[in-house]
Amino acid sequence: MAIGEVTVIPIGTGSTSLSSYVADMQRVLRGVEGITYELTSMGTIIEGPIPRILAAVEALHESPFAAGAQRVSTSLKIDDRRDKPSTSRSKLQSVERKLEEN
Repeated sequence: MAIGEVTVIPIGTGSTSLSSYVADMQRVLRGVEGITYELTSMGTIIEGPIPRILAAVEALHESPFAAGAQRVSTSLKIDDRRDKPSTSRSKLQSVERKLEEN
């Protein structure tokens, strides 16, 4: 399973507030099968197989256009570890264990 971090920025919205677009995009993710996701203050973490992550990112990218945005900028980072299972939580737990050692 891979982990993706995506940030979608609608441009040309007429307002500096983007929370309504973010809410719409979180609703879109509810309909994408085969992934888990978590909203953060700066983007969304998506976990699942690469094809499902990419399908989710495509749906997220299209969402602001459907809501009236004239331009959309999307950034995606993928961590695809294949030597052992990895989740966003397991990555954080690994760092937390190391912090406790010292």
